[in-house]
Amino acid sequence: MLVLDGSYGEGGGQILRTALALAALTGKTVRLENIRAGRDRPGLRPQHLTAVQALARITCASLTGADIGATALTFAPRGIFPGSYTFDVAATQSSAGSVSLIAQTLLPVLNRAESPSSLIIRGGTHVPWSPPAHYLSAVFLPALREMGTVAGLDITRWGFYPQGGGEIHLRLQPAPRLKAVTWTQSPELPHFQGLSAAANLPPHVVRRQSQSLRRHAEQSLPIQEEFAAGRGKGSFAFLWGPHAGFSALGARGKPAEQVAAEAAQEMKTFLATQAAVDRHLADQIILYAALAEGLSSLTTECLTSHLLTNIWVVEQFLPVKFEISGQMGEQGAIRVRGVAGSEQ
Repeated sequence: MLVLDGSYGEGGGQILRTALALAALTGKTVRLENIRAGRDRPGLRPQHLTAVQALARITCASLTGADIGATALTFAPRGIFPGSYTFDVAATQSSAGSVSLIAQTLLPVLNRAESPSSLIIRGGTHVPWSPPAHYLSAVFLPALREMGTVAGLDITRWGFYPQGGGEIHLRLQPAPRLKAVTWTQSPELPHFQGLSAAANLPPHVVRRQSQSLRRHAEQSLPIQEEFAAGRGKGSFAFLWGPHAGFSALGARGKPAEQVAAEAAQEMKTFLATQAAVDRHLADQIILYAALAEGLSSLTTECLTSHLLTNIWVVEQFLPVKFEISGQMGEQGAIRVRGVAGSEQ
């Protein structure tokens, strides 16, 4: 049994998600202690519990200690069993927990299954402190396709905080071998595009966000406008290009112009670093790079505590050693020679 301290480094839910995914991929039993000790509300919240239970179902795992608020659990997988699954964050407790974070827990595991899978995940699609569902479909999944995965995502219903109730549909094909990648060239502004969207708000909100995106980013930038179907009220501004995406959410009393300006400023800050990969994709892709065949290399706008903690977790399970250039909080580069995970 591998025992991991969930308070290590950044001390958040990513340790849990990455550790359980790698336990499933390697067949190792893992015990996690001090889960989310670095958070104001330690232990499992509904979205974490849903991810744990979903992965346990997909792997027929023996699971002990998985309850709301739990700070320790043991997970012993028995295999990977593809199929059609539905998971709802609100099934145990009303929540707008992130569907994206649940999807990211399950994706690397089902990629190694022997046949296709279909996932319906219900909860928050556009909520604070997690990648929006559009980031998965426009940035994360295209990046994975470059590595050899075959996956598609549809947002069938939007879910904003606090109501949640959104839904995504993921379709996955087996990808037994992943290709290493070299992402060191910064994308250019003409390769970016944008989205201004809102649910159950006046049409002028969408128009004002769209106009503000162009004003703060680039007048010629193609901007889509969408009046979203979903529960509750919310607005969303999103800018994306190769290996990078930047978003902001509306809130009561927050002008539409400010929402757009926040997303545009994040994009401009990223482009100024001349890095190839945004900080969030760097964090999310390192598991796949460690499993790939060959040497992967990328430059990122910021070496975050989240990223360095995730690297630590991967190194506990796999015989890989990441080479990191740069200091935490600054622009940096990452290299790793993967282990071709089908041979694990």
